[in-house]
Amino acid sequence: MGTSAVNSGEQTDRQSRILEAAMDLLSRHGISGVSMRAVAREAGVALGLVNYYYDDKTTLIRAALGRVDEHDLLLVAPDPSVAPDEQLRKALRRVAGADLLTTRYLSLRLHLWALAQADEDYAQINAAAFDRYIDGLAALVASAKPELTWKACRERAADIVVIQNGMWLTALLGVDAASIQRSIARTEQIAFAPAPATLPGESSEDAEPNQQ
Repeated sequence: MGTSAVNSGEQTDRQSRILEAAMDLLSRHGISGVSMRAVAREAGVALGLVNYYYDDKTTLIRAALGRVDEHDLLLVAPDPSVAPDEQLRKALRRVAGADLLTTRYLSLRLHLWALAQADEDYAQINAAAFDRYIDGLAALVASAKPELTWKACRERAADIVVIQNGMWLTALLGVDAASIQRSIARTEQIAFAPAPATLPGESSEDAEPNQQ
């Protein structure tokens, strides 16, 4: 293995450690607990190294939001090796995975949501990430229910996300396994519900199956 490859790997590892440290601090203390110095201390690296990868605290928080966005998109990533129905079911169940229903992860999401409500810049980042997740989930619905319009697929995805977010927030108070399973079952009912009959006067755009 060449020296450049080793150095690249080390840089990626250091940058990842810094970002994970920032996310840990956000989870435990919120935005007030995040500073460049605190992140350096948490990551066990020099302050100069944190400043090398991230210009300031704002850049670091943006990167944390980006990491959560990437993780969310993996939850709804398509798997061509699996039938569309099962792809959708797996995605709906994935949000209740043991790696997500943890105090650290749920607290992090809560702080990031609160931050998006308090800062317009972060709100725009969060809104764009939310739209990407909705589109990803809607695409899975569209594959499993090709008779639905794209608008209907997105509406179902939005309804499902309300339940998923409520499940995550409630889990912070204590994981009730039976309640979690009922919530998942409800999201499956929404996703796989029969297509509604076309109403008189409905536009052709609304009535046409999705083209995604």
